[in-house]
Amino acid sequence: MRPPIAASRLATLLLVSVTAVWGSTFFLIRDLVAHVPPADFLAVRFAIAAVVMAPLFRRQTMALDQRELVIGLILGVLYGLAQLLQTIGLEHTDASVSGFVTGTYVVLTPLLGALLLRDRVPGATWVAVGLATAGLAVLSLQGASVGLGEALTLAAAALYALHIIGLGRYSTAAAANGLATVQAFVITVVTLVGALPGGVTLPATGRQWASLLYMALVAGAVALWAQTWAQSQLSATRAAIVMTMEPVFAAFFAVLFGGESLTGRMVLGGVLVLTAMYVVEVLGRSPGRTAQDDPPAELLHHEV
Repeated sequence: MRPPIAASRLATLLLVSVTAVWGSTFFLIRDLVAHVPPADFLAVRFAIAAVVMAPLFRRQTMALDQRELVIGLILGVLYGLAQLLQTIGLEHTDASVSGFVTGTYVVLTPLLGALLLRDRVPGATWVAVGLATAGLAVLSLQGASVGLGEALTLAAAALYALHIIGLGRYSTAAAANGLATVQAFVITVVTLVGALPGGVTLPATGRQWASLLYMALVAGAVALWAQTWAQSQLSATRAAIVMTMEPVFAAFFAVLFGGESLTGRMVLGGVLVLTAMYVVEVLGRSPGRTAQDDPPAELLHHEV
């Protein structure tokens, strides 16, 4: 059976909250990575998240069977590699271009889902994908060139899409706590490998530590758990469209706290992304839809 509509709406609200938290970190990260190398920041961030999650979710983590542990391991590797590739790519391209190319996971998610898992994607969802992509372009692009940075960032977007697909297909509400904890540890290991060659640099001031702790605990541990649970209730493509709210919230917090000015591009891009969410959440759930439009819950237990 598909998840109840109430659970699906709660999952959507939770995922929107997660994107708001992620969006609130952009201006914090910008200041922090000026002092702490990006790979070092990622390793310390997820290490703190993992250490906090381990005792909280010890019982649920120990209850995972071998198959679920393997799924958590694979998902963690995908996410950790995506983080590293996105970070390296950002060193070779503008932040605005990186934001748009990363956001192409909203297109790659249904494409890869259809190719790899033969997922059916309804027409309303493709309309929402197009609107979300247009919104991302308006919010982010101010000219672009294709080079190493864009190629690495596109690879990161593909890995994010695979992570979203994996969570949507194999995450369950019962295993969410344990899966999130396993992912946190694996992401720590993957990002630590990227940080070790130059040694791990730690924040030097109380303000830097405060920013890092917020990103580790709220934007790391809580957000990772929330995404894992929410995607046990949502299809991968719907989740990807909801998560395109991240740059909208990033622009909102940049204006509110980062000293940036509100522009017409921000407004238009935000409206397009919100329209995409309306299409997938309201029109995509019209009475005429069939049960095949969302993957049934029992598919979450199928093998790859």
